[in-house]
Amino acid sequence: MPHTLASVRETVERLWPLSGAEAWDAPGLVAGDPAAPVERILLAVDAVSATVEEAVDGGADLLLTHHPLLLRGVTSVAEDRYKGAILARLIKADCALIAAHTNADVVADGTSAVLASLLGLTATTPIAPSAGGAGDTGIGRIGTLAEPTTLGALARRLAEILPATAGGIRAAGDYQQPVSTVAVCGGAGDSLLGTDAVRAADVYVTADLRHHPASEAREQAAVGGGPALLDVSHWASEWLWLDTAAEQLRRELPGVVVEVSDLRTDPWDFAILQ
Repeated sequence: MPHTLASVRETVERLWPLSGAEAWDAPGLVAGDPAAPVERILLAVDAVSATVEEAVDGGADLLLTHHPLLLRGVTSVAEDRYKGAILARLIKADCALIAAHTNADVVADGTSAVLASLLGLTATTPIAPSAGGAGDTGIGRIGTLAEPTTLGALARRLAEILPATAGGIRAAGDYQQPVSTVAVCGGAGDSLLGTDAVRAADVYVTADLRHHPASEAREQAAVGGGPALLDVSHWASEWLWLDTAAEQLRRELPGVVVEVSDLRTDPWDFAILQ
């Protein structure tokens, strides 16, 4: 029986239940006819002009992104505004749009869990467990390396795992500092800096660390303990999850072609080191 957008949507929401999303989030179906057939899906982190064109040119019936296009309210979808232009391009090409955001972060094999697994962390638990959820659901992950290493070596390991970006990996801490317990949060994670789990880790790996939260965390670490910091690309830290998501969709949707976009949608193009 052919898959429709409605049946694919049901699968997506079973894999990444909307009930797991944060209250401020806006995941789910953004555009598309529920009755339309779906034979090809493209996964990407962002719904931007480049990934939309990739989906349309590749004959995708659905673009499934991690970040919601309409996360913040809009008052116009006129085509002289980029969100309106993106929606119009998708609709005219009969390509639907679905987002799986924080509801895909909290699941057992979500964004942070994938990053933790690639780093080889064992005995992982969520940094912020889901209220009333299973023990392996929640935001972020903390675990232990199979063998202790140094902050510098861990940063280099991340550079091998993550796709290259202009920003690379920034570190706060001594290069030779020993690390064993590692906390990770794919995407922006400075809101978790004050949690007991992160403060108990030797190092915290996340993205979009702002000056004041990072500075305060390092000052606190000097007097009362706390982690070294590794700041990575937001896009790169979440792109890793797409392959896992694609495999899940292939198992659940036999006959549907599921592909992952390799386009870099990190917003930065180059950096100059002083």
